[in-house]
Amino acid sequence: MIYIELDSTNVYENFGLEYYLAMEKLFEETVFLFWRTTPTLMLGRYQNLMEEINLPYVREKGIHLVRRMSGGGTIYTDLGGWQFSFIDRDRGEEIDFRGYLSPILNALEKLSVHGEFNGRNDLCIAGRKFSGNAQYRLGKSIVHHGSLLFDTDIEQMVASTKVDECKIRSKSIQSVRERVCNIAEHLQEKISPEVFKRKMIEAIMAADPKSREYELESSERERVSELAREHFENKEKLYGKNPKFSIEKTGRFPGGKIQFSFEVKEGRIQEAAVSGDFFSTLDEKEIAEAFIGLYFDKDSLYEGLKSRNLEGKIYRISAEEIAEFLG
Repeated sequence: MIYIELDSTNVYENFGLEYYLAMEKLFEETVFLFWRTTPTLMLGRYQNLMEEINLPYVREKGIHLVRRMSGGGTIYTDLGGWQFSFIDRDRGEEIDFRGYLSPILNALEKLSVHGEFNGRNDLCIAGRKFSGNAQYRLGKSIVHHGSLLFDTDIEQMVASTKVDECKIRSKSIQSVRERVCNIAEHLQEKISPEVFKRKMIEAIMAADPKSREYELESSERERVSELAREHFENKEKLYGKNPKFSIEKTGRFPGGKIQFSFEVKEGRIQEAAVSGDFFSTLDEKEIAEAFIGLYFDKDSLYEGLKSRNLEGKIYRISAEEIAEFLG
């Protein structure tokens, strides 16, 4: 096993390193990474961002968004939690979660924390989830990555993600508290996230007598940054996997009421219609056309509507107000 130290808390850089190790820097041994990020929501490959994320809250708190190359659900992570990755050669075998999760469970046992595999892709303590996992193939490699709730902000995790309609919002924190837990709650003595990381790495590496460390060269770090920008830190990757969906929103502004109807595909508005009791120097078709092709997020809407001369064309309703309301 090869361990590579990550000092970065930039989720795009860290996913860029996964990509680099899976596609370009191919070791015969399994590569092991243990990393964390500033507050971030990681969407699964096939998820619809608009249905999963509380965007106003995410923007207010400065939470990063990224789309993983693996399937599964949305994961919230922050500096109180950890991520781990195993990058291996693809030997044509069936997807196997246990093979990569056993080292994690064994390392936790060294800390007297008794975790268990739930049979799908989660790790639990006494029935409460503390780790979600995903696995996918990329080029000639297989990538397994997972999260570890160590001392994660559970309230922010809940607030940043949307709750299913069948759930009552006021009870959502309590409900999540019953279903998930932080590892720190089960330690016999309190330790910092940094000490937890060191102890986990030591235990996992000690289990493999052939384990060694590898340090990236500066040229490799530059390449990782390029891959991060290309594959993770751009709107095409974030919104491009969104399926087509329809959305209608009605807003009451100082200048009147407007109902917006959009067809959105891969994050961009494909069709638009507006109606209401507002006043404007444009007809409704001209207003609707100003939205076509824009990404359905606040910043893109604001910049797009300004550049398409919608500013000042609707009585007492600014492009910024529209973007804020819709985004």
